[in-house]
Amino acid sequence: MRLTGWGGRSVQELPRARRNPVDPETLAQVAAIVQDVADGGVAAVVRHGERLGDLDPGDRLILGPQALRAALEDLPGGERDLLERMAERVQAFARAQRETLGELDMAISGGRAGHSISPVDRAGCYSPGGRFPLPSSVIMTALTARVAGVPSVWVASPRPTPMILAAAAICGADGLLAVGGAQAIAALAHGAGDVPACDVVVGPGNRWVTAAKLLVAGRVGIDMLAGPSELVVLADGSADPVTVAADLLAQAEHDPDAVPICVTTDPRLGARVDAQLTAQLAALESPETPRRALANGLLAVVEDLAEGVELCNRLAPEHLEVILEDPADALLGLRHYGGLFLGGASAEVLGDYGAGPNHTLPTGGTARFSGGLSVLTFLRHRTWIHIEDLALAQPLVRDAAALARMEGLEAHALAAERRLRGGGG
Repeated sequence: MRLTGWGGRSVQELPRARRNPVDPETLAQVAAIVQDVADGGVAAVVRHGERLGDLDPGDRLILGPQALRAALEDLPGGERDLLERMAERVQAFARAQRETLGELDMAISGGRAGHSISPVDRAGCYSPGGRFPLPSSVIMTALTARVAGVPSVWVASPRPTPMILAAAAICGADGLLAVGGAQAIAALAHGAGDVPACDVVVGPGNRWVTAAKLLVAGRVGIDMLAGPSELVVLADGSADPVTVAADLLAQAEHDPDAVPICVTTDPRLGARVDAQLTAQLAALESPETPRRALANGLLAVVEDLAEGVELCNRLAPEHLEVILEDPADALLGLRHYGGLFLGGASAEVLGDYGAGPNHTLPTGGTARFSGGLSVLTFLRHRTWIHIEDLALAQPLVRDAAALARMEGLEAHALAAERRLRGGGG
């Protein structure tokens, strides 16, 4: 394997060099905000919102469905149509996901057991503000929650643009909290005034948002702790270097900490991609962020496809593009990724903007053990048991009592044996 260009680090160093999404200093500062909001409610949310620039004195903290709908009605027709088309595609995919999930009902000794699938009662969906407000993230989170069947869905976003408000309206949000950062996550988790305490809090954000999600996890469900965005392009000599470079720069545009990586079996492609990055950077209006992000990246020339596949598995990237003459050659070996994009036409940005699958995906190698946001994020599998015939259930009851005594839990054993004396009720 040969490494060139960009980050200048080894493959072994790259996973370790990924920034921890929550550093101790940020966590300590965020803990104070979260506790303040938990104790102080709306007043604390407003205080931190004004202090951190989310709100000016007198600004509305909460926008209800009527205000969201008004923003949607005021959008130029082309912008509204664009958001609604994206929403239709995301909704169709989420519905198809939901339809794959079924109830379970099976026979057990003396009765039946199974599981039911049901949504949480309330979901809070965060959408970043800052340099790039993301109405696409509102749709990916809030609409997916609605398709899962969540009755109450709230959005939080600092200084929301008309597009953010309109996206929330398209998703049928119950309201929007017009602050961001740790104070927004704390309000969604603990409740604040009209904003209810949510059962699940999701959505991408900066390190302050991520730290707050870590602190409220356990009190509420969260989707993931998102770090800098990542793209690995696994390519051979058949790939177009112009396209590969364009995709890497698109990923690098997210954040100066983003991680763009090209893994190729063809040294000539690597050199051409490198040259294209230089040329395309020069043509960008704002090249500074992608230029800084390239310093986090890697250009790896591997001996063969098997080595390239193994490197991809070790990296477990958020996004993995496979641009090979025969993609099937790699598919059986690829095990770890958040989202997979097959073929040169399957640009990662198409996933960002609503091909169907969700764009909220695991980062920092966590694709080794987790998947992206989906209807599953908002659903619970709850099991049940119904013993209908105690005579048929006697072997189960005796085993339960024996295992309880083996563990030293006599009250457990007696509770099981009570059924042998007709105490089933």
